[in-house]
Amino acid sequence: MAREFEYRVLGHVKRAIVDYNMIKNGDRVAVGLSGGKDSTVLLHVLHRVRLSAPVKFDLHGIYVDPGWNMEVNILRELCLSYGVPFYYKPTDIATVVFDLRQEKNPCSLCANLRRGALNSTARELGCNKVALGHHLDDVVETFFMSLFYTGQLRTFAPVTYLDRSGITMIRPLVYLTEGQVQEMVMRRHLPVLENPCPVNKKTKREEIKQLVAGLSRQYPELRFRLLNALQTADLRNLWPGKARRPEG
Repeated sequence: MAREFEYRVLGHVKRAIVDYNMIKNGDRVAVGLSGGKDSTVLLHVLHRVRLSAPVKFDLHGIYVDPGWNMEVNILRELCLSYGVPFYYKPTDIATVVFDLRQEKNPCSLCANLRRGALNSTARELGCNKVALGHHLDDVVETFFMSLFYTGQLRTFAPVTYLDRSGITMIRPLVYLTEGQVQEMVMRRHLPVLENPCPVNKKTKREEIKQLVAGLSRQYPELRFRLLNALQTADLRNLWPGKARRPEG
């Protein structure tokens, strides 16, 4: 059963990679590691994909340290067990966000600073792509956060090219639910480090996560229905544009 589960998960990841042409022959892919379950599973499945994929690509693990006291050697050892080079990038992001700026809603600034450090490190290492561990639940939660807090129908894309850095961001886990990611951690005994952030599980995203969890209990196919809606969206059937006012 464990082997069948992993094959099913790998099938979803491979389908996402093929559907959105995420990885090509000769790519150098940096995996953004945080110590959390999502990025750890991402490293594991990309390693497995690399062993059987018809295209050849390199993997590199990068940990951007915001300034927390975390046991990063666990991540280093995991990378080495897969034959993946590990890179540690120290920063003072935590000091900037929590001490200097004293942000009331720090997640956005922290994420932007960490993403910038990750992309610049990847570029220095000669990588052309950065893989992030966002899964289907993240897609759904981001959609609802955008709807509720900005009034926009938006979420992140599976593949995003960044003009400034020349880096392409890919999200190979977008067809996996958070439950599948958690199960992979359990079945493969993958290491997960405790999140030391002082606002962990106290954010607006956590509120939306609980909302989506409640809706999914009532409507089990919610995540997959929304994914299908995003893939087949036709804005012409959503709402007409405003009529132009006559001139003069």
